Amino acid sequence: MAHPFLTQDFQIRWSTLTPDHIQNDIREALVRAQTKLDAVIEQDRGKMNFDTVVLGLDEATRELNESWGLVGHLDSLCNSPALREAHNAMLPEVSSFFAKIPLNEHLWDLLVTYSKTEEAKKLPPVRKRALDECMEGFIEAGADLPPDKKKRMEELESELSQATQKYSENVLDSTNKWELLIEDPAKLLGLPQSAIDAARADAAAKGLGTDEKPVWRFTLKAPSMIPVMEYIEDAAIRRQVWEGTTSIGREGDHDNTALVWKILRLRHEKAQIMEKANFADHILAHRMAKNGRSALGFVEDLKERVQDAFQRETIELQEFRADAEHKAADLFQPWEVAYWSEKQRKAKYDFDEEELRPYFPLDKVLSGMFRLAELVFDLRITARDVVYIEPGKTAEGPATSTQPGKLGPVEVWHPQVKFYEVRNEKGVHIGSFYADWHPRDSKRGGAWMNYLKMGVPPHGEHDRRLHLGLICGNMSPPVGDKPALLTHDEVTTVFHEFGHLLHLLCGSVEVPSLNGTSVYWDFVELPSQLLENFCWERESLDLFARHHETGETIPAKLFKKMLAAKNYRSASDIMRQLSFGKLDLELHMHHATAEGADLDVLSRKILDGYLMALKTEAPTMARRFGHLFSSPTGYAAGYYSYKWAEVLDADAFTRFQKEGVLNPAVGRDFRDKILSKGNSEDPAKLFRDFMGRDPDAKALLVRAGLA
Repeated sequence: MAHPFLTQDFQIRWSTLTPDHIQNDIREALVRAQTKLDAVIEQDRGKMNFDTVVLGLDEATRELNESWGLVGHLDSLCNSPALREAHNAMLPEVSSFFAKIPLNEHLWDLLVTYSKTEEAKKLPPVRKRALDECMEGFIEAGADLPPDKKKRMEELESELSQATQKYSENVLDSTNKWELLIEDPAKLLGLPQSAIDAARADAAAKGLGTDEKPVWRFTLKAPSMIPVMEYIEDAAIRRQVWEGTTSIGREGDHDNTALVWKILRLRHEKAQIMEKANFADHILAHRMAKNGRSALGFVEDLKERVQDAFQRETIELQEFRADAEHKAADLFQPWEVAYWSEKQRKAKYDFDEEELRPYFPLDKVLSGMFRLAELVFDLRITARDVVYIEPGKTAEGPATSTQPGKLGPVEVWHPQVKFYEVRNEKGVHIGSFYADWHPRDSKRGGAWMNYLKMGVPPHGEHDRRLHLGLICGNMSPPVGDKPALLTHDEVTTVFHEFGHLLHLLCGSVEVPSLNGTSVYWDFVELPSQLLENFCWERESLDLFARHHETGETIPAKLFKKMLAAKNYRSASDIMRQLSFGKLDLELHMHHATAEGADLDVLSRKILDGYLMALKTEAPTMARRFGHLFSSPTGYAAGYYSYKWAEVLDADAFTRFQKEGVLNPAVGRDFRDKILSKGNSEDPAKLFRDFMGRDPDAKALLVRAGLA
């Protein structure tokens, strides 16, 4: 293939996407995109219409978006020195290209001229919104600026993309650099067997230890780190792991301190050019919150509501440890909090989350989740056979499938990856997705959903274009001959990402830029967080929570204990999320130009009252806070969105609770009024259409047991 990254194949031939093609292919994509943009700009203005202007603009960059998306995707999942070098070589060129689009005065003039035509004034609502959103996006990016400021905006985008990419690489590299090897089994006391087995398997995979002299390897990846912090009795080991987590993005060549300040400064300059007081005001003008003051007010109001409960939970935990050790109550060390929290939960509720793990084999969780999608949202999800071909090699055996409906296995980027097709109630194929669930050194941390191809329904003379997405995570891997057994927390993460995926797959807006998850950032978490609720309801749990050996559902007694413990330290959990939102907003609103200030001291000052007082002050999260600093915008000045959308999801799920958790009428209503609509209408209206009223903030506190 001359240009494998520019493939129009629906099912992608991953083995052809090697780093040596990136620069050539992306430069070709840039040339093609520019040619198409020029055609849009130079069109006969007497004949221009919505299709040639707004849809033409969408289509001009589609191939570039998809091919560069593949590069970014591989950078996240199959990182290597060669890939990183090729990606970083093209990053400034691609960033500059996209930054120039809204700054092109001829293109902006075309949009303004079209917006004044009779056709534009009479557009149907969805098309009118697409035009308005397009023009607002141009203005937000600087279309109305004088030439010198436009040039600076273009430079800022390029500088931001490079700084945030380096930040992301530092987080990945410093995470991978750290390991803890244990040779004395006595030091593992308290650790669940599942974690011991996983640590042994991890060591063996690295060629460490033997059956006679085993070695256990621990890393800073969540499935390895969390059990250590919660269960291991040796405080010195917990301290080592805690110190490891605080070293991420903080030491030597991987220190992100200067990059945090640089990114904040560049964003602030961008806001100043746009005549906004700060980056939060700039970015939130196009969100439900509207401005930084409103978002910060939301965070601070919720903090006031949970503060008393938060302080009470802290004192109770201190007193619990004091009683257990027959000592006076005292502050905790940071490596003691999760350990003693787990002990207190066990004492209060006789509940240990490890008891649930056997009921959550990943394959059963997925098949049950797909069954839920069928019962509630009227969707059918089927797995396809997959094949992994080493990059640069040729397939042996049956020909791989590259188009929907074509027989043969679907190629994937790693042997653990799965592929699924999604059909609606009429059997019509609406989209497909890949799933990649377990940690690897070449894979970034966390969990996420993304699109590879944005679909559109049939419209006019145009055929349907299918959605193609992916969901990824870093869940507990299989060990030996046992399946991957997840924690309940990991299960909710799987459902969360699946909610994002449904938002993409059910999108049926004719304008690609309004489809799927292309919604306001503080609305985008509603579908994902709503899906998490199904992980707590007996009816839905019975679909996917099945013992990996017996097939039995969760016993009634264990289920009761799980529910009783559900809101254990819920105020502390809420306060933790609020602290992230507060830090984010304060940095972007009030401290973006404080370069040279001590980042740790400043963070502690900002978060006074949001964090549990500890004997050892923890370094700031800012150096490893990928949500804020791993992309030019991402969740920057928008981390509050999780809690904002949680108010929406807690309230929206009350309809399922009242009318039936697995009620297909409610599920279909959610699909038709939220999931399928994308950004075709104002999100506040979409919520009202589904609930019949505005959101009730009290629902979140009720669900958390705080009201």
